[in-house]
Amino acid sequence: MIKNKLLGFILIGISIFFIVSILIFKYQVNKLTEELMIETGGSCIVEGKCLHEQSNLPVYLGVALTFMTLALGVYLILFEKVEQKVEKIHREIVDSLKDTKKEQDKDEKFEFFLKALNEDEKKVILAVKEQDGIEQATLRIRTDLSKTKLSVILSELEKKNLIRKIPSGKKNKIYLKNPF
Repeated sequence: MIKNKLLGFILIGISIFFIVSILIFKYQVNKLTEELMIETGGSCIVEGKCLHEQSNLPVYLGVALTFMTLALGVYLILFEKVEQKVEKIHREIVDSLKDTKKEQDKDEKFEFFLKALNEDEKKVILAVKEQDGIEQATLRIRTDLSKTKLSVILSELEKKNLIRKIPSGKKNKIYLKNPF
């Protein structure tokens, strides 16, 4: 990338050199034409040819080559910036894909984990995952389980080391031990 930028600056320098050379060449041709007109007594016709009808082909070719070189130099300098932006976007996409893959793996592990539980335990774990630190009374409403059944399931999940019950005044708050 740095080589492209350096080459771009070199080409711009060469273009400037070409522009100066063309201007000097054109100036000298005009000066020579004036000198010939003075020598011929003001007549622009020498050997049957008008001095003003001289071929400007070398000047036109020089200008065309100069602008092509200048354009290539500018392109190489700007191309580096575009390439850097593309690389930055590429890195962001790769990072995003990695994060998405991690989330997907996490979700797959959680789904696999849920397969080992019965339906009521799944309801409880899903509700706790949705709102970690949920109060036991709220959990009972969300899972539509009786107080007794919920209490038994929470005790079983605590024994399996999947949740922890933390007393908070007269209520219990339920947390996942391993956040998925």
